[in-house]
Amino acid sequence: MTTSAAKPWYVIRTKPHQEEIALLNLQNMSVEVYYPRLKERKVIRRKQREVIGPLFPGYLFGRFDLSTQYHSVKYARGVRNVVAFGGIPTPIDDTVIASIRAREQEEGIIVLHQPPLQPGEAVEILDGPFKGLVAIFERELSGQQRVQLLLDILATQARLVIERDKIRRVQP
Repeated sequence: MTTSAAKPWYVIRTKPHQEEIALLNLQNMSVEVYYPRLKERKVIRRKQREVIGPLFPGYLFGRFDLSTQYHSVKYARGVRNVVAFGGIPTPIDDTVIASIRAREQEEGIIVLHQPPLQPGEAVEILDGPFKGLVAIFERELSGQQRVQLLLDILATQARLVIERDKIRRVQP
């Protein structure tokens, strides 16, 4: 039998919302499985919450011997199929997996951070009474997830303090 390092990685498509079921079943079959997850902020019931979900919903990466384990992997509980082109499962390069793993932080979870804003940058307000208005980023407030903005309103500039996740950079 070949070593794990000699086996190529394949993309495994799961049934909807069954990534964890497929993960457990494939691990029970001695398949090396990589399930990259992402921590992000989402609005749930009008509140910002951090949630952890799949980086690629509906997909896992599996390292297995195609000649001996393909049938078992393809028909494992939670698996829809092994991604193939022209009917032939296509291996992916180890560097793809390595580059995804390089972005992991805590417990194999990828955290997307917004790049820092620079004073004078235009931002759009995403929530609250000023939703949809464009303001000028002034500074981040220390130790808080809040920022100070300058808002042009009624021909004057007003300072506004708002949560960092309620603004986004305006693309030029």
